[in-house]
Order: sequence, then C-alpha cells, then structure tokens
Amino acid sequence: MNYVIVVAGGKGLRMGADVPKQFLLLGGEPVLMRTMECFYRFDAQLQMVLVLPRDQQTYWRELCRTHNFNLPYLLADGGTTRFESVRNGLALIPSDAQGVVAVHDGVRPMVSAEVVERCFGVAQQAKAVIPVAPVVETLRQVMPDGTSQTVNRDAYRLVQTPQTFDLQLLKRAYQQPYCSDFTDDASVVEALGMQITMVEGNKENIKITTPFDLDVCERLLALSSLHGLN
Repeated sequence: MNYVIVVAGGKGLRMGADVPKQFLLLGGEPVLMRTMECFYRFDAQLQMVLVLPRDQQTYWRELCRTHNFNLPYLLADGGTTRFESVRNGLALIPSDAQGVVAVHDGVRPMVSAEVVERCFGVAQQAKAVIPVAPVVETLRQVMPDGTSQTVNRDAYRLVQTPQTFDLQLLKRAYQQPYCSDFTDDASVVEALGMQITMVEGNKENIKITTPFDLDVCERLLALSSLHGLN
C-alpha cells in the first residue's frame, strides 16, 4: 500500500488572517481540502495521514461538516517542529508496512496529478524522490561581511513537495535525533547517506504563505476551471 502524509501545522502569521492559512478559502473551499483532494484524485486507495495541531482539530472538524468533506484519512497531532510532525504522522503507519510514502505541505493545493504520479512512480526504484523547479531569476550569495556576488543559477533548484520515499527508509530516517539542519524530509533521509533523485515539478505548485500566493492560486484555479482542467 502507498501512503501520503499531509503536514498542515502552520499558523499563517504572514497571511494576516484570523485563521491558519490552511483553512482559508480557495475557490470557495478550504486550502487544505483542495490539497488532500489532489491525492485522492491520483489514487482513491492511497492511505492518507493528516497532521494537524491539536488545538486546530475541532475547527477542522467543523469545516469538514460545513463543506461535506468526507475523504478517509487518519489524524495525527502536529509537533513543535516539522520533523516532529512528520514523525507523528509516520507513527500511524504500521511498523511493518511496505510501500511508498509521500510527504506534502498542506498549503500546496496546486500540485499537478502528473507530478504526484511521477514522484510515486520514480520512488518505486529510486527510493528517495523530490520534485524541483528551475531557478529563473538571478541569484546573489550574501557573504558574512555583507558583500554579495552572483552565483550560477543553473546549479540550483527550487524544492517542492510531495517528497516521496520508500516507506521503511523514511521510517528509519525519522528514528534519528532531531537536527536543525533538517529543513525538509530529503535532508533527513540524506543524513543516512542516501542519494536524493530529482524529478520535474510544476511551477503552479506554490506554497501559500502570503496573501499574494493565495491570490495567484485563485487565478490559476479560475484558469484551470475555464479550460476544464479542474
């Protein structure tokens, strides 16, 4: 069986909203619901684990009733760090389970079905897969003394989710003690000495952190509806 852990622990302070960003409406539906639906459309048999702070779970259940949202999932408590949240999600998957598991940001509701399929497909053999996008703007590296210099943007990629792994590999990786260098799941797996395989992401796969991001997603959603893609 394959799995997806959807991590939705943000408070959304940069959104300036009264509710966490994962609960804001996108096309009339909470962002988090749209994110979860991306994976259900990919594979209705996918076992989904939602990681949500305990103090947000009552509000989430109310939203589910209001929007008649009834996709099946397991619910795990969010931790104080992303590392702890993912580990809590993994704990709900049986220790002897086999398969592929993806970890996805709850506020990335525009991931394409092609990217999800690509990540799961490649991870069957490669074991550790991340979707990436090219850097299209000029990059400058800031030095400790405050000076800066241009760097070769072709040597860099923007990392997205779902980051997708052999399930037992990711479970083993998350048995490691927490380290501040663990900025995403790939960095946790790399600490075991594993190589990460990159696959093409989709540029619309925006992580919603500001009102501008939400506005962009609204426009993308409207375009996809206009062309019958959503």
